[in-house]
Parts: sequence; structure tokens; C-alpha cells
Amino acid sequence: MRSALCALGAAAALVLLPAGHARAEGQEPDRDFTIEDPRITESSGLAASRAHPGIYWTHNDQDAPLIYGIDSRTGKTVATLTMAGVGTPRDMEGISVGPDGDIYVGDIGDNLDGSWDHVWIYRFPEPETLKDQTVRAKQYVVKYADGARNAEALMVHPKTGRVYIASKKEDGGGLYAGPEHLSTSGTNVFRRVGEVPWVTDGAFSPDGDRLVLRGYFMAKEYAWKDGRLADGGTAVGAPFQGQAESVTYTTDGSAFMFGSEGKNSRVVRVERQSGGPVQKPTETPGGTPKSPAAGDRGSQGGQGSGSATTGFLVLAGATVLVVGIKRLLRKG
Repeated sequence: MRSALCALGAAAALVLLPAGHARAEGQEPDRDFTIEDPRITESSGLAASRAHPGIYWTHNDQDAPLIYGIDSRTGKTVATLTMAGVGTPRDMEGISVGPDGDIYVGDIGDNLDGSWDHVWIYRFPEPETLKDQTVRAKQYVVKYADGARNAEALMVHPKTGRVYIASKKEDGGGLYAGPEHLSTSGTNVFRRVGEVPWVTDGAFSPDGDRLVLRGYFMAKEYAWKDGRLADGGTAVGAPFQGQAESVTYTTDGSAFMFGSEGKNSRVVRVERQSGGPVQKPTETPGGTPKSPAAGDRGSQGGQGSGSATTGFLVLAGATVLVVGIKRLLRKG
């Protein structure tokens, strides 16, 4: 019965999702797609490949050293990478591609919010060919200057190569900068350089001028300057997803790709616009609504209701369904 109730909740979420996100799958790269691999049940990070256009790297929130390359044209896995040279991961939560072409994986989760005095980052070159293979990875020990904490967002700046981590805390977390160069021979101390909201993932724009951070019900894009957040952020029209876990930019920086956990989880493209708030979706020449972009559904009032509002409506709808079914069962 519990699974049935969960399914009804998911159905409610699908019904209430904005129509502007609907697109045909399997035709072009960097569009909406569904992760079809049955092994991927907890996709917890997302990074656009630089070597292979249209491919997105992801991983489970589990203890297996596996990284999956997903073709956004089909949603199928085209490469499974097994990391060698590292220990058993504890809680992999974030992934990013650096300017050196290396893939960085953040084993930075800590659900007990500070129970581990150190976490790890793994790093290996992005493979030249897409196939199942073992990759030799470096492992870095990471500590925070102000004590242990839980985190899910790892970002590598595309110009400087410096690694950043955003901690996850309901009442607001911190943005931490790593040393200029990571070292495998000692502890890499990350120091707090900014304050952030409740964050489950983040990514730098390809030009390095912007940083997007997402949470469960909202996302913001910040200006980035001199290794710091340069403004208070602009709301992004993020889709509501059952467990909103990941975000990245397309390689041309024109759009965001939002992902979530769950079997057959969906990755949703949201166009990025640098202008003011968009009050409603525009139409493509073919008549298909385009997804609202930055500043759209995150604004207050008007026709552009925030993604947080959408999220609460979905949760409320699911709750009503669950409560109603339970009452019917008791009557029976």
C-alpha cells in the first residue's frame, strides 16, 4: 500500500508540472530526457561532458565507485566508468568537469551533519572514448576550516580550476573554497567564503561568470567575481521534481539541466535568459511552449508563480490524495 500511495503522489506531481517543460525526446542533444538505466536509482549529481557533446555524467548516491555517461538524445547509458585507486565511497553527492578536462566527484555527503571529520574528492581524466572501462582516479582528503558538515554541491570553476563546495543546511549553508591546487599528500582545507541557502547541487556557467545553486523548491543564479558571490542571486524557473538533487549548465551556457533521484528519473532543460522576469512561456514556431527561464517562475506575484509555490501545491495535492485513500480504507 505504501508503494501505491507513493505512486499516487508522483502522479499528482506529474499532473501539476508546468506544461512548458514538455518536449519530444531522442531528437536533439541537451534536451529533456529520462535516465533509462535501471542501475541508476539515486542520480545525485549531473555534469555536462566537454569531450562528448550531449553526454551527461551522473552517479548514484551510494557506495559504489561508478560513474555513468548518459546520452541526452536517448536517455541511455553509453559508458560506465569504474574508479580505481580510491577507497569505498561513503556518500557521493556532486560531480563537475574542470578546465583541465578532468572529472571531479564529491564524496561529501554526511547525513548526520558532521559525523565525519573528513570527506573525499575523486578526480580522473574524462575518457576519450565512450565505453565501459576502469579509470585510475586520484583521491583527496578534505576538511572544513570551521568543522565537519553535510554537503551535496561540488563545483569546479571552469577558468581557475579551483574547487568549491556548498554545505547543505535547512536554515542556510556556507560556500567553501578549496586551496588553489588540491594535494593528494595532505589534507585540503576548505574555507568559508560566502553564505548560501539550502543547497542540493550547483554548477558554474561555462564562462565562469555565474554560479547556479538549487534546493528542493527553488534555484538561484548568482554573479561570480574574484572568487566570491557578487550579488544576492536571481531566481531561476526550476521545475518541481520529487527529490531535486542536481543541476548543471549546457556546454554553451544557454540553458540549465535539472535532475532528480528515483528510478527512470527525468532531466529537464530550462532556458536561461539574461533579461527581466518572463510572465508566461513563449511559443516556438511549431507551437510548443518553451520553458520559462531565469527570473521567471521564481518571481513573486503576477502570472509567474515560483517553483517553490508549485512544489508546495504538488505536496499539498499528494497529501490530500493520501489522506483520502486512508479514510476510504478505514471505512472499508
